[in-house]
Amino acid sequence: MNQLVNKRISGKTMAGAAVAVALGILSLSTFYTVDEGHVGIVKRFGEAQQQVNPGLHFKIPLADQVQKLEIRTRKNVEKLKAATHEQMPVDIDVSINWTVIRSEAFELYRNYGGLDQFENRILDPRLRSAAKDAIARYKAEEIVQNRGQVIGKIEEIVIQTMKEFPVKLDSVQIENLGLPQKYLQSIETKQTEKNLAAAEKHRLERQKLEAMREVNTAEAKRDAEKARADGNAYAITTEAQAESEAIRIKGLAEAEAMQKKAEAINQSPLLVEYVRAQNWDGKMPSTMMGADQNVLWNMQSVKRNP
Repeated sequence: MNQLVNKRISGKTMAGAAVAVALGILSLSTFYTVDEGHVGIVKRFGEAQQQVNPGLHFKIPLADQVQKLEIRTRKNVEKLKAATHEQMPVDIDVSINWTVIRSEAFELYRNYGGLDQFENRILDPRLRSAAKDAIARYKAEEIVQNRGQVIGKIEEIVIQTMKEFPVKLDSVQIENLGLPQKYLQSIETKQTEKNLAAAEKHRLERQKLEAMREVNTAEAKRDAEKARADGNAYAITTEAQAESEAIRIKGLAEAEAMQKKAEAINQSPLLVEYVRAQNWDGKMPSTMMGADQNVLWNMQSVKRNP
């Protein structure tokens, strides 16, 4: 009897524990979280119902399932074979950065079933097609020299073909470009020749500059000598002109003084006497003429012989 009671008690205990475990599991499956950089797509019995943002959410156990969708920037890389404008085969690795538009993530999931399916069915084929189309528009040399222009063309084409889809395309890059070895050698040879030509051109331009510098130095020296000679000649000429002008002015002054003196003498006989008196040395004349102006008397000898 006691064993039967114990079995019943033990059975009830196990049943209670099982119920508790079930309730615990049920309560845990009622709540879920969505991490940053993602959105949650809630499906009820397999049908997409709504989109939820990051955080803690409630769902109906057993009925609801949550599919998390990344909305951060993703990078896809495609390896493909293409041909240039001159039909040269190339191996190219092209990449694209893209992001799901948050507000349209629900539509993307409902139409394509997730990011992997969207990449495989929509994005990757269009990226490959755009890369082949762009590469075919350029010659191999242009692709090597103007990679940025080729990348721009790929980006332009792929954006045009993807504009109806709920994603944002950020950038396209050519990760790797494989050209035939013979062509690479020809490019290297051509570049070497260009470098040698550029070096020779630089050398010739340098020689030309040095020659011009020597010519300019000679011309400057010649101009300096000419300027110095012109300066000396000008100084001599100026000095001669000044001296000539001084002589002329002095002559005019003397002539004017003589003229005025002559006029003064003519106007005043006393002035003549005054001038004579100024010029007399204080000595009497030693000779004088006779009355008939034929006999010259020596006045000193007359005085000694009275």
